[in-house]
Amino acid sequence: MIGTAAGAFSGLFGVGGGTVIVPLLVLWLGYGEREATGTSMAAIIVIAIFAVCFQVAYGNVDVADAALVGVPAIFGALAGTALQQRLPERAIALMFAVLLTAIAVELIIS
Repeated sequence: MIGTAAGAFSGLFGVGGGTVIVPLLVLWLGYGEREATGTSMAAIIVIAIFAVCFQVAYGNVDVADAALVGVPAIFGALAGTALQQRLPERAIALMFAVLLTAIAVELIIS
């Protein structure tokens, strides 16, 4: 149900699935912030693998551009994970709330 909601909001509003998955895991299933973000990242990895496979099959992937975006993203994910483990869970929740607020404001303005 959470995956369906994430897909629907992503398609309708152009937001990333994590902006829907994380709050629903916390509110509906009682996950902690770390567990919710980790679960969301795991889901995104699976989704991204399928998306890449289909786009490669369609011939839509430029390997150089993919590396230009993908390699730094891997390092960013690792750095973010390391930082998340060192921050209090309350700080993570507040930063995520600020991010969601900024996304909502941007969606309203545009």
